[in-house]
Amino acid sequence: MAREQLLIIGCGNLLRGDDAVGPILVRRLLELGLPDGVGVADAGTSGMDVAFRMRGLDTVILVDAARTGANPGTIYAIPGSIVEQLPPLSGINLHAFRWDHALAFGRWLLKDAYPRSVQVYLIEGTDFTIGAPLSPAVAARMEDLAQHLSRDPWQPYPGYRTITDQGDGELAA
Repeated sequence: MAREQLLIIGCGNLLRGDDAVGPILVRRLLELGLPDGVGVADAGTSGMDVAFRMRGLDTVILVDAARTGANPGTIYAIPGSIVEQLPPLSGINLHAFRWDHALAFGRWLLKDAYPRSVQVYLIEGTDFTIGAPLSPAVAARMEDLAQHLSRDPWQPYPGYRTITDQGDGELAA
């Protein structure tokens, strides 16, 4: 097997309905198979795990749920370079350390060993109830994204909405 160059990290809580989309996507990718040099990791809700798993990789793709009020199943793409500038690290405690903090922390900690490219895909959820399964719209879009990532993860997923930084610390679609 080739050296891992690209890592797909699924984030989210398996117990909270649509919030489980990242870890479930990782499991689906293992079923589908991946190109040489591509690995997966289930980071669950631990942002610190994300920061340390990125060391020395060329490319990282993070997948998590979103709750913005958009249509369920909407996929947003956010360049990591935008997200890593947003969360303030001062005063953060490790119990509240999320993947967005991990990107900022990783940039600081890993320096030259930080990935050249980081892409974040967020899938709009609708039901975050404890014990709920993925909602049908989220499950369908997750499957679309999984099929794409299993074939060619280096190419952008074609059905996403772009998120941009408004310059005031707020993101907009």
